[in-house]
Amino acid sequence: MAYNPHIILSVIHLLFIVPALLYVGFQRAANPLWVYWTLGFVGIVLALYHGSKAIAKWASGSPSFWVNAIHALLLAPLFIYIAIYRRDTPRAAYELILLSAFAALGYHLYSLAINLEADVD
Repeated sequence: MAYNPHIILSVIHLLFIVPALLYVGFQRAANPLWVYWTLGFVGIVLALYHGSKAIAKWASGSPSFWVNAIHALLLAPLFIYIAIYRRDTPRAAYELILLSAFAALGYHLYSLAINLEADVD
């Protein structure tokens, strides 16, 4: 079986990212203060990293541009918004975190299944 970065990326999302998003979404205003600091930091990193990748992929006409755009234009601002408002964050923002967690769960389970099947062939 050859090294496939998509498998590693899916496993990381399934083991770490999805549970973290579920935790934040279910805890809502009961999150410890460090969670808000972490969300703010991650939001800034997402905006910078995925924003630059999205621009490069847009310029090259890459069909995977949408993945970076979602991270930079939807998730990063949501994380930063929650980090700013902390315990005063409206419920809708936490609902969006939960929607993102379930979307990531479905997408990365599907991606993992497709990539593992491709490696078997």
